[in-house]
Amino acid sequence: MKEVDYPRRLIPRTILKGVIHLAFHALTDFQVIGEENVPEEGPVILAGNHFSYADSVAMLEIAPPSIEMFAGSNPAFTPPWAKLLPRLWGVHYVYRGTGSRKAIRAAESVLEQGGFFGIFPEGGAWAEMLRPARPGTAYLAARTGAPVLPVAFTGFREIFPLRLKNQAEVTIRVGELIGPFKTTGRGRERREQLDEIGETIMRSIAGLLPDQLRGKYSSDPTVRARAREVSDYPWNSSDWDEV
Repeated sequence: MKEVDYPRRLIPRTILKGVIHLAFHALTDFQVIGEENVPEEGPVILAGNHFSYADSVAMLEIAPPSIEMFAGSNPAFTPPWAKLLPRLWGVHYVYRGTGSRKAIRAAESVLEQGGFFGIFPEGGAWAEMLRPARPGTAYLAARTGAPVLPVAFTGFREIFPLRLKNQAEVTIRVGELIGPFKTTGRGRERREQLDEIGETIMRSIAGLLPDQLRGKYSSDPTVRARAREVSDYPWNSSDWDEV
């Protein structure tokens, strides 16, 4: 039995994508680089950096209306009005610290049906540079065999307050597919393999970002030192720690 029907909600999502597209082009100095790298068919995991709550909206801009996504059930750094879009889109909520097996199964189901799934490997937006990946993206990639499409979002923290002049410069950079990945070990060995996959994914995202935003992958030792200060995951552990 399928955990999720795929695709779904295509009409309202197509309308929402149109609104998002118009808003980005009207309210920001907006560009997409590498859009031709987005495949026409799945399965594929879109994995991006997460510096702002607006990043999830940006991912919808480049993805087909069929894309499914994770979202935190109570995102700490998102204003109340911005929580409406995920509900309208129909996301799969992750309940930090309490387990999210239903959301995990939903993601697997979408990918097994040849779908698109969006995820932010860092597990939340709490810093202005790249942080280490949580195990989730690597777990989904290895378990389903879906390749990963790295995506980088820059400038989205500066969108608000909105300005008609001197608009925020926002950019989406789309890399090339990486993977597929797989694990062969069990227990600690498997977790080490997942960590290696996560590192590969994050390095691919880092390569699309300006050097000062690459965190521990930066060539600047000052940036790397700052990255260590913001690297710890600020919420309780979840099911991902058990994979």
